[in-house]
Amino acid sequence: MTVGSLMGALIVVAAVIALAGTACTTASSGPVTAGPTPPAVIVLKQGADNGNGDIFIAPDGGSASGPEIISNTGKVIWFHAVPAGDWATDFRTQTYQGKPVLTWWQGTGFGGPSSGTDYIYNDRYQQIAEVKAGNGYSADGHEFLITPWNTALIVADTITTANLTSTGGPADQAVIDGIVQEIDISTGKVLFQWNSADHVPYSDSHTPRPASAAMPWDWFHINAVHLDTDGNLLINSRFTWTTYKVSLRTGKIIWELGGKQSTFKLTAAPGQVLDSAGEIFAYQHDPEAIGNDEYTLFDNESDGGIGLLPHSRVVTVKLDLSTKVATLVKSVDQPEGLVAPAEGNAQTTRNGDLFVGWGALPYISEFSPSGHLLFNAQLPDGVTSYRAYRLPWNPAG
Repeated sequence: MTVGSLMGALIVVAAVIALAGTACTTASSGPVTAGPTPPAVIVLKQGADNGNGDIFIAPDGGSASGPEIISNTGKVIWFHAVPAGDWATDFRTQTYQGKPVLTWWQGTGFGGPSSGTDYIYNDRYQQIAEVKAGNGYSADGHEFLITPWNTALIVADTITTANLTSTGGPADQAVIDGIVQEIDISTGKVLFQWNSADHVPYSDSHTPRPASAAMPWDWFHINAVHLDTDGNLLINSRFTWTTYKVSLRTGKIIWELGGKQSTFKLTAAPGQVLDSAGEIFAYQHDPEAIGNDEYTLFDNESDGGIGLLPHSRVVTVKLDLSTKVATLVKSVDQPEGLVAPAEGNAQTTRNGDLFVGWGALPYISEFSPSGHLLFNAQLPDGVTSYRAYRLPWNPAG
């Protein structure tokens, strides 16, 4: 950063802290309410005033944690503090029963086996519904997606025991399996359930087993379930380095992208590079279908240990379903050249920009379709937001 840009950032910091110190508002023009104030956001580059909407984050750590809406300048529009010890994740706008709503997960234990609830608020910031996992599971904070047919897609974890003697492991290894559920929001009924252990072999994991069989092995680590353009599921496993396309009707895997059993040969277009393992992505998050058999993924390239690339990035992958070739066609690197050891997402906005939450790194960014950095902001050290979005939001007056 140049001296000039540093001075500009410091000026913005002062303005943001002053704004944040006034506490949260219930709407962009609503009254100020008393309560905890969220961590200040430092706007490092403010050049994306393009009508794509406000910024939705859920900072954890610092002065307070909870769902938060901020403007392009870092001004706090709305903040909902959660109780001490709770997490809030995946905060965004969605559509439910034809109306815009705010949604997020709230609970404890995020990053491991979690216990929580998914919430739906209307445009007056009033709770109108909540979603819990069924069949004895508890909703995990990695995903809460409302489908176009008004059901919820959520994920959960379950600890069980697996016989791993066929791969040289113990006969009684504790394992953490990933669960996907589709829930009827109005009744809480489970409409669909998928368990990673029923479809993926434990040997596909890239994560070493723990030294003790009694210590749960997080071999799969489910962190996303999204809809492909045809209505089937995209299920993401961080520790098998794979995104699975899964039939929402039968639960069967249609194809695997990345990992040890990839359906596709992995290639890179001119100017693009695979990582040191020959993969397009590793330890990744948030597969998003953007049409024409193209997908974006947040490519961590590290789990906190040695990385496969020197920085995290967002990748765009083009699939050729006839030749079974997957090509890395575009990538944008973390602006500070850093590695995000966990979390993160990438959203294609309505005008084609790419909005990125850098997960465990305290940064959020926006890039033009050509990869030019338009917007960059920073949370305080020690404060993270699992995902970040830029979305239109027009609360009731």
